[in-house]
Amino acid sequence: MSSRKVMLGMSGGVDSSVAAAILLQQGYEVIGVTLQIWQDMDEEAKKSEGGCCSLSAVDDARRVANKLGIPYYVLNFKDIFNKTVIEYFKEEYFKGRTPNPCIACNRHVKWQAMLDKAVAMGIDYIATGHYAKVMLDPASGRYILKKSVTDKKDQTYALYNLTQEQLGRTLMPVGDYSKEQIREIAKEIGLSVATKPDSQEICFINDNDYGRFLSENSDKKIVPGKFVDTKGNVLGTHKGIVHYTVGQRKGLGIAFGKPMFVVALDAENNRVVLGDDNEVFSDTLTASDLNFISIEKPVDGMRVNAKIRYSAKEAPATIRVIGGQKIRVVFDTPQRAITPGQSVVFYNDDVVVGGGTID
Repeated sequence: MSSRKVMLGMSGGVDSSVAAAILLQQGYEVIGVTLQIWQDMDEEAKKSEGGCCSLSAVDDARRVANKLGIPYYVLNFKDIFNKTVIEYFKEEYFKGRTPNPCIACNRHVKWQAMLDKAVAMGIDYIATGHYAKVMLDPASGRYILKKSVTDKKDQTYALYNLTQEQLGRTLMPVGDYSKEQIREIAKEIGLSVATKPDSQEICFINDNDYGRFLSENSDKKIVPGKFVDTKGNVLGTHKGIVHYTVGQRKGLGIAFGKPMFVVALDAENNRVVLGDDNEVFSDTLTASDLNFISIEKPVDGMRVNAKIRYSAKEAPATIRVIGGQKIRVVFDTPQRAITPGQSVVFYNDDVVVGGGTID
C-alpha cells in the first residue's frame, strides 16, 4: 500500500512504546491508540487494574506519545470486549473448558475491531508491540506469520487466528529485536517505560482468582459435584468445575494419599475426573474453529510441529483431516494435559502454519 499512515495499539508498556519509535524511524505517520476495554468500576478500581489497557496504561501511553510527538486517542471498545472476550471466557469455564482470553482479544478486538476503526479513519495499517514477524511469501503469494528473533518472547502462538487481509495490513516492528534490545532502545530515547515490568495477569481479573470472578459476574450458579476416577468410582466432592483445569494437581481440596491429577472435566454430569500422572498424557486431540495462514487448508497426513499451550514445547505430529472444519492431530509421543478450550498451533520451522481450538 502507498499510504504511510499506521494506527498503533499502545498498551503503555515498553514494547508498543518502542514500536512507535521504530515506525517513526521507518517513515510512517503514527497515530497511537489505547483500547478502552475496562468494564464498569469505580475510579480507584480502574487505577489499580494493572492490565494492558487500564487507566495507568493510558497515562503511560499518553506520556510516550507526547515524548515522541504523535497524536494519541483512547478508543472505547468496552462493549465488544465484553461480548467477545469476557462472555466467551465465562461460557467456556461453565462448559468445562479452559479458555484463552488473550487469543480471543487478539482475534476480535486488537485486530478486527481496531482494523475496522483504522480503515474507517482512512488509515491503511495497524501495528502492535507483539514479538512476531509478518512477511509476504513470493512463492505462494500469501502473507505469513513468522516467529520473532527470540524464542523466549515469541508471541505467535496467540496470533494464529489472523486472516490474510489482517496480516496484509499489519506491522509488527519489534519482532526483529530481543526484549533486552527493546528496553535498551527505550532507555536511549528517554522513554519513561524503559524498565516497566511486563503485564502477566489476565487484564480483567487482576487477582487471578477465576472462581471468584465467575461467581461474582455470572448468572449461572457454581454447583459442587463429584470427584470420580477414570472408572467412574466416586472419590469425594468438588466445589464446582470452574475451579479446575486438566493437568491440575494442587488445590483439589481433598487428600488421596498419593498425587492425583485432573484428567477431564465432565460438565454435563458436573464431575471432575481424576487419575494418576500417566493418565494425564495423550497422543491424540481433535480441533475445530480452524485458521490456516501459510496454506489455504490442511492436507491429510501433513507433518507439523504442534504446540498445545503458550508455555508448551513444540512436538512433532501428523494432521488428519476428518471432514468439515475438524482435524485430528496425532503426536509422535504422548503430550501432557491436552486441554479442551485451549489452542493447538502448528509450525513449520519458524513459520506459523495455522491452528485451531482443542475439542
